Amino acid sequence: MTRIAVFVSGGGTNLQALIDARRRGELSGGELSLVIASSAKAYALTRAAENGIPSAVVNRKECRAVGEGEFDRRLCALLEEYRIDLVVLAGYLSILSENVTRRYSGRILNIHPALIPSFCGPGFYGLHVHEAALARGVKVTGATVHFVNEVCDGGPILLQKAVLVEDGDTPETLQRRVMEQAEWELLPKAVGLYCAGRITLTDGTARVLPEE
Repeated sequence: MTRIAVFVSGGGTNLQALIDARRRGELSGGELSLVIASSAKAYALTRAAENGIPSAVVNRKECRAVGEGEFDRRLCALLEEYRIDLVVLAGYLSILSENVTRRYSGRILNIHPALIPSFCGPGFYGLHVHEAALARGVKVTGATVHFVNEVCDGGPILLQKAVLVEDGDTPETLQRRVMEQAEWELLPKAVGLYCAGRITLTDGTARVLPEE
């Protein structure tokens, strides 16, 4: 059984997509074992509590007040305590250090609300991604699930799905459509594939293995 930790910063809609997938039996090889939030105000913590998932808050600012490296230390201590096999970044706004990404190399997945390499990297998160897409005038956007490495949004791409931009879209309407049509489908699918042992990472490329 793959023990999963979900990192969140806000409302936790992608966490909810994983919870719903578990209920449908789509994560049969995985267990949602821990939710870590970057803020005590994150509504995702309520979702975790309502579904019996243990949770913790690791706030970067509070950790910085304690000392250098405290943020990484607390994260890794929790992951070890709960024997986590897979980390899923689901709307998580803190960038993980190399200490964490190297320690869990090949075991961290992130969902990004654009078709990487478009509209990604430092500064491209939340509504900023959709604002940039509309400002550029693209006709197609989407979402990407990728493995996380030391480069922001630079890890191997696992899954992508395109979403059409419609006339009259605002950043808010586009964000909602990308979530509904791409993010909430791709993330549970990617986690399910990982738990089923159907993903390989070779020479920086992620591939999905066929069902046996």
